[in-house]
Amino acid sequence: MTRKLRAKVLVPALAGAAMTIAAAGSMAGATTSAHDVHTSREASRHVELRVQPPAGGTISEAGSSLLYPMWNVWAPAYETAYPSVTLQTAAGGSGKGISYAINGTVQIGASDAYLSSSDLQQDPALENIPLAISTQEVFYHLTGVTAHLRLSGKLLAEIYQGKVTKWNAPAVRSLNPGAKLPDIPIVALHRSDGSGDTFLFTTYLSDSTSVWAKKVGYNTSVTWPKAPHELGETGNSGMVAGCKATPGCIAYIGISYQTQALGDGLTYGRLKDGVGQYVMPTQKTIANEAAGFAAKTPKTGAISMIDGKIRTGYPIINYEYAIVSKKQPSANVAKTVRSVLEWVIDPTDGNTPSYLSQVNFRPLPAKVADNSYTQIQAIK
Repeated sequence: MTRKLRAKVLVPALAGAAMTIAAAGSMAGATTSAHDVHTSREASRHVELRVQPPAGGTISEAGSSLLYPMWNVWAPAYETAYPSVTLQTAAGGSGKGISYAINGTVQIGASDAYLSSSDLQQDPALENIPLAISTQEVFYHLTGVTAHLRLSGKLLAEIYQGKVTKWNAPAVRSLNPGAKLPDIPIVALHRSDGSGDTFLFTTYLSDSTSVWAKKVGYNTSVTWPKAPHELGETGNSGMVAGCKATPGCIAYIGISYQTQALGDGLTYGRLKDGVGQYVMPTQKTIANEAAGFAAKTPKTGAISMIDGKIRTGYPIINYEYAIVSKKQPSANVAKTVRSVLEWVIDPTDGNTPSYLSQVNFRPLPAKVADNSYTQIQAIK
């Protein structure tokens, strides 16, 4: 896999059709008003975003399990606005979202990552269009421990390599003085399917330690080191269920599953960012990280936003992408796909906090939304 650009990016996999998930609620520390979203957007708006009416019909979307709950918020709202359209949604992984877009199984693939060079070789007409900003959290199941423990990329890499095997090990205690850590094994959960979440997580580990970068690296699927206690799970929902069932677990999980994970008794940690601070995944810290990358985002939308050198910025965020071919099977299909995506990125429609906050996503910065709109117009 070759995806760098101070930016490394991903490509996950998809297991099947619809999954069910409780994915509502608000993020810890989330305080975002529609006013500040619109104020910041309009200050730099140079493209007039307009939602054109669709031609009607059925549009299929499939891919990223992280983006799936968001599509299940957007789809009924769009269908209410445009009753002539049916939006079918499915999950399972970004890799299949991309492959389905390549082979025409769906009109809209969903991915936590932009396209690789090999993807574009298969179909040069593909675009990766940013839709919103998402986040990954690291959860754990420790009975009686409700603190948001400090976790660094180096420590996580050592856990997933089997070098740190107990929750009360010195490497954990040194980052969390005063915390009452149990003397139980750490069970490291990873995705067994090709996953954008795996790409995000292993990118963070690779950025944090050269040992991980050299021995394991980053990708949607990696050869996981042999640890004394490890489990593979499928999808974000599988990671939540597996961690709930496994005292001592640690797992990387997309933020759209935060409500479910918290309801199952899991807790997420503070991650060490690119300037050495331990940061909670709040709307503010996610917005800080995103703002640091907005001006750097190319018109193609292809950039990694992992572990930037941004003060009080949460270190694992990403654009959620629609993977779409510019060459649709008919003018009517193209018109409807454009309408759906225009609605999704519009700051007065799908990109408002009233929709995004239901799965703890953030809106696109104005410049990025402008670029996405330009990409959408190329769909014919």
